[in-house]
Parts: sequence; C-alpha cells; structure tokens
Amino acid sequence: MGNSGRFITFEGIDGAGKSTHIDALAERLRQQGARVLVTREPGGTALAEKIRTLVLHDTMDVLCEALLVFAARRDHLVRLIEPALLRGEVVLCDRFTDSSFAYQGGGRGLDAGVLSVLEHWVQGGLSGPEGALRQPDLTLWFDLSPGAAARRLAGAREPDRFEAQDQGFFARVAQGFQARAMADPQRFCRVDAGRERQTVWADVEMALRSRGWLA
Repeated sequence: MGNSGRFITFEGIDGAGKSTHIDALAERLRQQGARVLVTREPGGTALAEKIRTLVLHDTMDVLCEALLVFAARRDHLVRLIEPALLRGEVVLCDRFTDSSFAYQGGGRGLDAGVLSVLEHWVQGGLSGPEGALRQPDLTLWFDLSPGAAARRLAGAREPDRFEAQDQGFFARVAQGFQARAMADPQRFCRVDAGRERQTVWADVEMALRSRGWLA
C-alpha cells in the first residue's frame, strides 16, 4: 500500500448492507499492516455529528438539507479525512458526495448544477494540485432494489427522515447513484448487493485486489 493514503467510499440506498462490509474491510486491511480510519457522512467530527442529527430528524427544505450536508462534509474533510490521507492512512467512509447527488438530487429533485457548485466549493482548496477536487480513489456502490432494501429494513429500527420515504423515492435515489457511476466509471465499482453476504464480500475483495491494494 506504500505511504500514500487511500480514500474509499461505500455508497448505496439504505438497507444495502454497506456497514457490514466497511467493518470487514477495515479488519482485513489492518491485518496486512494498514492504518485505517472508518468514518461516515453526515458525521465523523463533533460538528458534523450535530449536523447529522438535524438532517436526519428535523423537517427542512431540500436546499437547506443540501447546504447542511455539505457544511458537515467540509468540516469532515478539513478536520479528519484530509489529515488522515496525508498521514498515509486508508480512509473508509460510509457515504460521501455521491449520496448528495443521489438523495438530494435524484430523490428530492435538487438541481444537479447547485450540487456541483457545492461540490467544488467544499472539496476544493485541499492538498493536491491547484484546482483539483478531493474525490474518493474508489467508490463501492452497493446496488440493491428498493423493494429488497425495504424488506431488510422492515422492523429493524425506528426509521429516520430518509428511511421513512416510499419506494418511489428510493428508486430515484438508485437512479442518481447509477448516473454518478456512469459519469465516473473509473472510480466506481458496482457491487450486486442482493446476493449472499460472502458473495458480496468476494466482490469487495476483488475490487481492491485488482487495484493492488489488497494482498
């Protein structure tokens, strides 16, 4: 893995099973000597976690929602993600900007141009070439049908403001993820999340092994 950090994000609709595989990958990478930071969005820092509570539970319009999510993201990047990458760590993040385009864009209908402006403001001005945006090195997209996701979530916990949406909303969110994947196929790896856990895990391992990041 060398001294350069890696930024790997896990994306997908609620119920796709991302969290299980984030923990498994963190353990696998640590076994081969990597320093690993596991984090999430919205969240990851004290300020961003406070914003997460607002976004998940308080009623607001979609622009307010997007602004809060990107504000949390900036704090997350500046205080946690960027320093970890500069130290050569592997950062595994449950959701990042692709979720903003999928949920606030696809799901709620916010104009993609507005999201793109926020993306450039928030992810620019960090380390790396001038004008470059901090983007993940790899995004694992756990693709699952809204119906299957709903069955997995049923009765699991009290739904938050997003989980309580109908299947039509999640169908639009899934289309949002697909659009992002098609726009950046080098970064995205689609994982069929509707299969058995071990089969899904094998795909996660293969995605990293094919890039030389896993022994």
